[in-house]
Amino acid sequence: MRANDNPAPNDGAMANDDPVPNDGAMAGEGPMIGVTARYFAVFREQAGMATESLKTRATTTAELHAEVADRHGLKDPIALCKVAINDELVGWDRTLSEGDVVLFFPPVAGG
Repeated sequence: MRANDNPAPNDGAMANDDPVPNDGAMAGEGPMIGVTARYFAVFREQAGMATESLKTRATTTAELHAEVADRHGLKDPIALCKVAINDELVGWDRTLSEGDVVLFFPPVAGG
């Protein structure tokens, strides 16, 4: 077998040195929007704040919840929590818009 029978290991090396062409185009990496997150009850304690302004690529309330849960260690399952946008209760699939105020409510125990 001759050395020239196999392609050189450097074939295409220039393409590997180029920046990633899809940077910013992958899922969840769309344009940034500005929203305000408001936390209530135990979420406020876990986040260490009542309100924060965020720049995010999240497109839904569920995606934003995942982002802030990861950042602040919010532990309650999303299925037990409530969310509102601009003071109106909404579902976890609601699309976010620039300037939205998103309110996160943990599960409420009662008796």
